Amino acid sequence: MTNIVRTPEELRTIVVEWRRQGQSIGFVPTMGALHAGHLDLVTAGKAQSDRVIASIFVNPTQFAAHEDLGRYPRDEIGDLEKLHQAGCDLVYAPNVDAIYPTGFSTSIVVSGITDCLEGIFRPHFFAGVTTVVAKLFHQVQPDIALFGEKDWQQLQVVTKMVADLNFSVKVIPIPTRRESDGLAMSSRNAYLSAEDRGIAPALKSALDEVALQAVRDPKGLVQAIENAKNRLLEAGFASVDYLEACHAGTLAPWQNGDPLRVLAAVWLGKTRLIDNVGP
Repeated sequence: MTNIVRTPEELRTIVVEWRRQGQSIGFVPTMGALHAGHLDLVTAGKAQSDRVIASIFVNPTQFAAHEDLGRYPRDEIGDLEKLHQAGCDLVYAPNVDAIYPTGFSTSIVVSGITDCLEGIFRPHFFAGVTTVVAKLFHQVQPDIALFGEKDWQQLQVVTKMVADLNFSVKVIPIPTRRESDGLAMSSRNAYLSAEDRGIAPALKSALDEVALQAVRDPKGLVQAIENAKNRLLEAGFASVDYLEACHAGTLAPWQNGDPLRVLAAVWLGKTRLIDNVGP
């Protein structure tokens, strides 16, 4: 079974020894409830570094009071077995006090790129993400950190933080792992009823249609987005928080000639799904 540590002190002892041996370190931050997409990150990390550390920490500061912190799926025993099979060298699973000790009052905020999309519907979210990721980077001291492209805005925010604050870590994006019907793998997919699971792949189809329209005829993009939202509602989605074509890097509204990313957040039953595609 892969070794597990729970305190920064235990982690530091191991990392210092690996560094003494001249070994490079890859890092995969997770909130647990692991699926094949997470394991892709570990596999990629193994290919690009000597050692891979994965963290399991359900970060309370990125959940609002009305969100699903209490019921977020947790399966530490199963996660440890999956990470072992994937070749992960060490699991860092800190308690909340190890990340946010009594009196903790510091946060890291990335402006601009956090003001749209998820930042509108979950205004608390990104400060929680950047603060915990910065702290994990400080504790793990990795050479590379691997993030899935499913959380595209989060990936861009972390990349911006790393550049702005001169972290000595390279952020590596890994393509979204999907089910055979196109649904992006997510820990929250476990919330879907059987009926909703049958509807869920329509999200990827809607995103693909918008991306195709942008490439073929940008003049029809606004109507294509409206049509895609309507099709999702007709398919059985409860609501659409957003479905937008954006500049892939800055997430500003897309203009013809920009690198393209189409992003969406939707509600299916009581489950919120996010996804994105490129051209």
